[in-house]
Amino acid sequence: MFEKLKDKSLNASNERFDTLIGKSAQIYGRLVLLDSVRIDGKVIGNIETAPDHKVSVAIGATGEVKGDITAHRVMVAGKIEGNIYADERVEFHKDSIVHGDISYGSIAVEHGAKLLGLVIQNSGSSSAQADAKNVIHNAQTIKPN
Repeated sequence: MFEKLKDKSLNASNERFDTLIGKSAQIYGRLVLLDSVRIDGKVIGNIETAPDHKVSVAIGATGEVKGDITAHRVMVAGKIEGNIYADERVEFHKDSIVHGDISYGSIAVEHGAKLLGLVIQNSGSSSAQADAKNVIHNAQTIKPN
């Protein structure tokens, strides 16, 4: 009746990454991407992708980002301190740590991932994505009594 529980991790992606930021690299500033990127080093600044490009951002196990990420697809195995806006899909692998709000089309979370923030689904339309960003912005600006 019940399937035996196994260590089921997220399926490996067939994604092709045109840019690799190595684990010894540190980048300070805003990244604007036209192609997919894998980050194994440290990025301090926002990561943005062109809206008409289906760009993926992958944060490797040694990767760290301090800033917001806006992309078609976001895969996280490392650490993020900032908001994630994923048009299509966001994936959190078992040892990932995220301190920030998340807007996504679809989501996958492995057991052991740590998420601290709002998690809001968008329907994929540009108006739904704008609504999700507004909800996140409003939640961050509301002051407690």
